[in-house]
Amino acid sequence: MELNSKIYLAGHNGLVGSSLLNNLKSKNYKNIVTKDFSELDLRKQDQVEKFFEKERPEYVFLIAAKVGGIHANNTYPAEFIYDNLMIEANVINSAHKYGVKKLLFLGSACIYPKFAGQPIKEEYLLTGELEPTNKAYAIAKISGIELCKSYRRQYGDDFICAMPTNLYGPKDNFDLKTSHVMPALIRKFHDGKKNGSKEVVVWGTGKPTREFLFVEDLTDALIHLMNNYSEEGHINIGTGIEIELNNLVHLIKKVVGYEGEVVFDTTKPDGTPRRSLDVAKIHATGWRHQIELEEGIREVYKWYLENKD
Repeated sequence: MELNSKIYLAGHNGLVGSSLLNNLKSKNYKNIVTKDFSELDLRKQDQVEKFFEKERPEYVFLIAAKVGGIHANNTYPAEFIYDNLMIEANVINSAHKYGVKKLLFLGSACIYPKFAGQPIKEEYLLTGELEPTNKAYAIAKISGIELCKSYRRQYGDDFICAMPTNLYGPKDNFDLKTSHVMPALIRKFHDGKKNGSKEVVVWGTGKPTREFLFVEDLTDALIHLMNNYSEEGHINIGTGIEIELNNLVHLIKKVVGYEGEVVFDTTKPDGTPRRSLDVAKIHATGWRHQIELEEGIREVYKWYLENKD
């Protein structure tokens, strides 16, 4: 991308999109197009086509998606598969139709089988059963990958796909009904501290392991890939470092300063037992993460304290 290239950032208000917008601006990209949901509903084909016909972006970051944690995915599977299928199909097809030079589609590590070998290599996609609690969302994201591959094979479009590990950062969703594990835990421990609660209840056994990537590291990676990667196969983005959720819980407890007890509710689902991405492929392109977990959690909690009201 040139600094004056016309860049469309689809999904600029969320966790990833807002960070990517700030990152692009900090790197002096000057011609960035964004649209709020009230101006452009990406689920509507006619609206998307009119937008692309008018704006003619050269580069597209497809970040927009309906996202949530285990509870949200399990409770609203119809919305998770429908909304995400519509968004990606409309944007990818219009990017092809109106001559976009390059598109980056952002997926998720939940595309991989529940019992995939660890760390998860890109080629493990579609080699086993998906995690049932987020199957609808995962199938939508897998469809997005296949869309990009198909347009590349049939038409030669330079459409690439990036699969990040679990993300966290400022502007995350802290609603306990729909949030991912990291912001949910920060919120629970903060509320417990504020209310003087003797205990905080955490879902599951605490035994699963996860890998977490600070959102600013991710957006650095996305810009890096847009400028340095052009292959049919999707590429993992992560740290390559796992942490058991029990240890994550106690790390967040320490950062927040909660002094009560932690109780694991083992009647609640754990989700996938282990998930860590093999990041050799992206390391080979010259990118590595910079922000370690405790530093990142402190940044997020600081942001939450300043913005929770």
